[in-house]
Amino acid sequence: MSEKYTRKKTLYDPQSKEPYKFSRTRLENFLKCPRCFYLELRLGVKPPSGLPFTLNAAVDHLLKKEFDSYRAQKKIHPLMERYGIKAIPFQHENLNDWRNNFKGMRYLHKKTNFLVFGAIDDVWEDNDGKLSIVDYKATAKESALSLNEEWHASWKRQMEIYQWLFRQNGFDISDMGYFVYCNGKKDREGLNCKLEFDIEIHSYQGNDNWIESALEKARACLDGDSIPDYTVDCDFCTYQQSLKSIVH
Repeated sequence: MSEKYTRKKTLYDPQSKEPYKFSRTRLENFLKCPRCFYLELRLGVKPPSGLPFTLNAAVDHLLKKEFDSYRAQKKIHPLMERYGIKAIPFQHENLNDWRNNFKGMRYLHKKTNFLVFGAIDDVWEDNDGKLSIVDYKATAKESALSLNEEWHASWKRQMEIYQWLFRQNGFDISDMGYFVYCNGKKDREGLNCKLEFDIEIHSYQGNDNWIESALEKARACLDGDSIPDYTVDCDFCTYQQSLKSIVH
């Protein structure tokens, strides 16, 4: 399939009656910069993409395998036990679909006609049958791990979108979600053919009340006939403005 054809298929058409596939990432992109969001989905001008986080993907893969082994046994993982989380990994026949980047958990938001979807890492079930969304994260830093840095806001929104998606599909979802946070150790004498991690669980009390409004604003943005203004904090907007001032 050619790049031109693929791009055309993903463009938003205000006149179309077909549900528009709207990923969790697209909503995040709108929140960060409506201009870049519009340029990509209406006009096909996609910002340069970064390199894939293959090491992070490997950590995700291994964590899933590890928690899946406890899922199969219907047992609590020792890490969960250490943090006093009285739950076990949730078993469901659609778990692999929920984890698939091209499927994920889906919901047709009728007011916008967006088919909203997002791929989760895990779900845990407590003793009362209530579910918690779990997201795996990997980093390598010397300071204490926290969820208080500015860029953690996108992590929290990601968690809340997953919580919202599951609720729309009828699941009993707790506001309390968990980040399994892996921090690569840099205090070793050498690599010795392996990278070791400290693994922590950080809880987060989510609130998905903002999502309905955000979806409606994203739809209104895409329905508009004019390109939104530059966003001050957007690197791509800053680059475009700088280039424009030089060229002209």
